[in-house]
Amino acid sequence: KNKKRGRFPGESEASHPKEDVGSNGELPPRLPGRNQSSTAESVPPRGERDGLGGSAAPASGFRLRKLEEEAQKNWDLFYKRNTTNFFKDRHWTTREFQELQACRELEAQRLVLLEAGCGVGNCLFPLLEDDRDVFVYACDFSPRAVDLVKKNPLYTPERCCAFQCDLTKDDLRTQVPEGGVDVVTLIFVLSAVHPDKMQLVLQNISRVLKPGGVVLFRDYGLNDHAMLRFKARSKLGENFYVRQDGTRSYFFSKELLAELFAGAGLQSVSNDYVLRETVNKKEGLCVPRVFLQSKFTKPGQSQGC
Repeated sequence: KNKKRGRFPGESEASHPKEDVGSNGELPPRLPGRNQSSTAESVPPRGERDGLGGSAAPASGFRLRKLEEEAQKNWDLFYKRNTTNFFKDRHWTTREFQELQACRELEAQRLVLLEAGCGVGNCLFPLLEDDRDVFVYACDFSPRAVDLVKKNPLYTPERCCAFQCDLTKDDLRTQVPEGGVDVVTLIFVLSAVHPDKMQLVLQNISRVLKPGGVVLFRDYGLNDHAMLRFKARSKLGENFYVRQDGTRSYFFSKELLAELFAGAGLQSVSNDYVLRETVNKKEGLCVPRVFLQSKFTKPGQSQGC
């Protein structure tokens, strides 16, 4: 009865399921007979599991302010504890986002990317290995994470530039040329930002995106299993929760996401839920995951995307 439940891939003891990764870091295969994407009506209803998903009143203003003030410290401590060992390398990125290849007008064109929220380089370094004709600007909220990126033997200033940045207030144009980026990746990043500041992040990245450039987005969807596991005391606001380590997570509806991007002057190209299942073979358990995978573009002349 009191036996400790085994962790699902991508989870830590601090309830930190960053993304759906298997033991080799790849995304689980599609389920037979299930579509990869779904409409909002297919997302599991909030009340499906009693006691989960946090139905209590939102947290106090004092608690919200304290978590906001300590956000950088909490992420820095996260990377101090886990260094480069927590998240698997995202070799699935180019497979899931074919736009990384399609955005070239010419086959030999060198793409300029911005990875907003690069962590310790789990997306950055596989991308640099897979594509020799790409230059990547990579930034993260955590100074410790950026230091770990720069210490990676694959890091070279000729192909990438990593820097610390609070996307809610630090102007990206101090590091990245205005209108100089073909593609921005925003992968499991916006969910960690306070909902009141999400628009600031999108406005910031829009300034460095070329007309016709794209933002590739993937993050937690409404009523993902990670959301349903949160207890009531973890609730900070509507669809907004705090983990045991002080880091926070928001769970998006596609309607809200479209509104946020539209408010930053970015147009929706695709915006769909992705339903997957994460399997814990040791425990013989299978849980539903709900993600939102989207593509937005900056109005203007097409760059081949």
